[in-house]
Parts: sequence; C-alpha cells; structure tokens
Amino acid sequence: MKIYTKTGDKGTTSLVYGTRVAKNDAVVEAYGTCDEANTLIGLAVGYLDSEFFNEKRDFLEIFHEIQTSLFHVGAELATPAKKEVKWKLAEQDIAKLEQWIDHYDAKVPGLTNFILPGGHPSGATLHVVRTVVRRAERTVLSIETEVSPNVLAYLNRLSDFLFVAARLVNQRLGRIEKGLHEK
Repeated sequence: MKIYTKTGDKGTTSLVYGTRVAKNDAVVEAYGTCDEANTLIGLAVGYLDSEFFNEKRDFLEIFHEIQTSLFHVGAELATPAKKEVKWKLAEQDIAKLEQWIDHYDAKVPGLTNFILPGGHPSGATLHVVRTVVRRAERTVLSIETEVSPNVLAYLNRLSDFLFVAARLVNQRLGRIEKGLHEK
C-alpha cells in the first residue's frame, strides 16, 4: 500500500467509517491539534534521552500512555455521531491524570506567582504542548455534534499535568523557573 492515496487532493479527508469532511472542519481541526500535541510530547521526551533524573523511567511510561490516550481522543473525535467508538476515554483515564498531577506537584516547590515558560528544552517543550492541548480543548468546543464529556475533561486535566511535568523536568535538570517580574 502506498503512503499517498490522493483522496485528499481536493481538500477533504475521511473520518472513521468513511464519512468525508473538509480538512478545515472543526472535527479535523480538533483531532489534528491533538496529533500536534502528541508529536510535541515525542519531542519533549526526545530531549530527555540524554538527560537523567530519578523519575525518568516512570515519566517516560506515563508519556507513552498519554500519547496512546491522545490517539484515542483523536479516534473518538473522528468517529461520526451515532457510530460506535472503538477506543473511548474513560473516567479512569482522567483519574490517572489527577493522580499523576498530585504525585508530581508534591515534588516541586509551591507557586507564589505566575512563572514564565522556558527552562530545559524538554521543560520548555512541555509548556508548548500545554498550550497546544488548551487549543485542542477550545477547538473541541467548536464541534457542532456532541462530544464525550470525557474528552474535554481529559484535555483539561492533561494541560494541568503538562504544566506540572514541565516544572518537574526543569527542577530535576537544574533549570530555575522565572516569575513574571524576576530577572
């Protein structure tokens, strides 16, 4: 099978079950933004390959699970209304994110003001991913058909996790977070 199909040459793409929609349809924008976030997670993790900190192995396993879940989000978004969703997010996926947030947030200093994104390339990239996930969340809200509340909750919690993860990476790799008015 060839990688190119030519079926999208006129600006449409196929959803799950073959329904064709415009490539700028809100559904395509939403799952495309999730794909963008997924790719950036891969970049952030790639920056960690040459670095080491105690939580690295667990961290990499968590990110592998998150990347898989983002594919599930995309599949759920790409499934037309009233059709069976093959991979659904469950409340337990959201609960896992909350557990990870609580676990890692307890390992970084408490916040006293807003921090500026940056630091180690992995930490900075995780901040970028966080903003992309927020955009995905906004895009999902523009979809005209009903979307599972688990999708929105997952994306919301994921952006919180990414914030905490960026802070942890920066702390573990010795990068100081700067507040808004710090030099």
